[in-house]
Amino acid sequence: MRLAAQLRIFTGVTAVIGSGGKTMLLRTLGEELAASGRVLLCTTTKIFPFPGLPCARTAAELDQQRRSHRLMCAGSPVADAGKLTAPSVPLEMLTAWFDYILVEADGAAGRPLKAHAPHEPVIPPEAERIICVVGAAGFGLPIAEAAHRPELYARLAGVQPWTPATPETVAAVLKAEGLYQTLYINQVETAETRAAALALAAQLEGPVLAGSLQKEAYFTCSC
Repeated sequence: MRLAAQLRIFTGVTAVIGSGGKTMLLRTLGEELAASGRVLLCTTTKIFPFPGLPCARTAAELDQQRRSHRLMCAGSPVADAGKLTAPSVPLEMLTAWFDYILVEADGAAGRPLKAHAPHEPVIPPEAERIICVVGAAGFGLPIAEAAHRPELYARLAGVQPWTPATPETVAAVLKAEGLYQTLYINQVETAETRAAALALAAQLEGPVLAGSLQKEAYFTCSC
């Protein structure tokens, strides 16, 4: 079964938050969903343009390109950064132009784990579902190395920043924040990370999927 089906992605707006593979998840889902409709990849924070995809930087470009591409990205340029922020066209209007809109609604500075400051994540009100990504590469590393906002992460987990990240500490943070509807555990590529993913899923309620976006291999941990 394809990843979009396993994550139960339907038409409308899906927000992706967390850490450890959000951008790759957007690209993977976008390529799958483009077979059944028009797909837009965008952000409410900041992202680099997706390599190889048409990317509209103005409302006029977006209106033009959407007519000839089933998969594209859009956003407003960030000065001197090479990144894009939210499109200039309101999301409410974009829902009439695209069947699927996948929004990267979070940033993690490249870390596999993340705790959220009060202003995060930036989930648009139009989002009908929220997927949280966790990077299994963070298991076993000190929280200070593995997590974005490590002091906050450690406080939510009830441990110290030098404590290694475990399924228990990750579960504690996810439950304390309560931000997601579906969890996807990425970077599961070894027997050890698979065991950790299953141990994490056992402590959570709701759908949990795990696997490797790099290897295109996925398995269900809980429903």
